Amino acid sequence: MIQITPRIAISEDEIELAFVRASGPGGQNVNKVSSAVQLRFNAVASPHLPEGVKARLWRLAGRRMTQDGVIIIQAQRFRTQERNREDAIERLVELIRSATVVAPVRRPTRPTLASKERRLAAKERRGSVKSLRQNKPPAD
Repeated sequence: MIQITPRIAISEDEIELAFVRASGPGGQNVNKVSSAVQLRFNAVASPHLPEGVKARLWRLAGRRMTQDGVIIIQAQRFRTQERNREDAIERLVELIRSATVVAPVRRPTRPTLASKERRLAAKERRGSVKSLRQNKPPAD
């Protein structure tokens, strides 16, 4: 089991790992070694994730989630399969952990009477400054 939070853990059976060739420079091994990792996790079908976490995960994952609800994470930062595997799992855990945080409900507030008066006083001052700048015809 992979521990996400004290209350949420996912089974390693739910994660599917595929090793593919990494892009970019690699020297002699570039066409021989499959060191990049492609992690697939079906978030929608996971029995270990609460519904609220699944909904927030859908929003947070963005392009990394397919239409079917499968999260795909590509890891090719390191030169070895093992380090890339750990990196991919770590990134998945961090993504799910960020989806467990519930944003506080925003309650709209109204401006106070004092703030309304300050705003109107500032507008009045600004208007008087602008009116003083105008070229007035000389009084003959």
